[in-house]
Amino acid sequence: MPQSLMPAEPEIRQFLKICSEFYPDDAVGAPIAQQRRWYDALCAHFDRALPAGIVTEDVMIVDCVPVRWYRPAEVRTETVLYYIHGGGFVVGSLDSHHAICAELADHAGAELVSVDYRLAPEHIWPAAHDDTFTVLTSLLGGGRKLVLIGDSAGGNLVAGLALRALAEGLSGIVGQALVYPALGGDLVSGSYGEMAEAPGLSTSDVAYYRTVLQAPADSGIAHPLLAQSLAGLPPAFITVAHFDPLRDDGRAYASRLAEAGVEVWFREEPQMVHAWLRARHMSEGARVGFAALCAAVSRFAAQD
Repeated sequence: MPQSLMPAEPEIRQFLKICSEFYPDDAVGAPIAQQRRWYDALCAHFDRALPAGIVTEDVMIVDCVPVRWYRPAEVRTETVLYYIHGGGFVVGSLDSHHAICAELADHAGAELVSVDYRLAPEHIWPAAHDDTFTVLTSLLGGGRKLVLIGDSAGGNLVAGLALRALAEGLSGIVGQALVYPALGGDLVSGSYGEMAEAPGLSTSDVAYYRTVLQAPADSGIAHPLLAQSLAGLPPAFITVAHFDPLRDDGRAYASRLAEAGVEVWFREEPQMVHAWLRARHMSEGARVGFAALCAAVSRFAAQD
């Protein structure tokens, strides 16, 4: 692989080596069931003990959508964090981002809800969006304030939920945090070309996930970069990885939010690759990036 596509940080290189041992670079060519077994094993390897005192409970929202509720030992805000996991809409579960969710909740001193939305290809668009929107409306219906958080495909869902909530006049979302989000770029320009063969996620992988999901190509909810207006959206924190074909989706969305008058914080992690959240305990760059995410989420959540 060309050195221009590889980060220099040794720990991130080691992270990539471990990832490839669990989840092959050509994983999307395997049957869906195999992809999920590989991904579950990868997630289990990088899982960590939860912060002391945190309590979790698995429940159903509106009797149809499974969620996991996290309550840290010290709750300092009534605002609830709502986490939507990544995985290309194909893999991932309540377990895949378990420790990440617990650490975010503990750092912010806030309760957190993680959602187990339906996956493609068994459930194509708009199943995942509808499931996550069902949870959103249920939480907001209880009079809560929410911070939306999502990585990769989850970042796509967060952006789409914020747009739909605004269109439907729902209030209570006080912030949105998008981590290396997939937002509907053209698969050709900018980082889609420059980082087409980046380690961890390739442009062809992104194209595969879009094909599996079968979302309408002209939908601004499915592809938030196509939304006609971003004015009035809640404040946003967007963090992207330099070595990632999705990098410029986040860049472009941050720029459009700023142009629309939305308060936005943008970070590009210079040594990071897609899925770097899992490397937060072994890489200094990932640790700094995760600390920035935690700080942004805490800032949003503190606005009671």
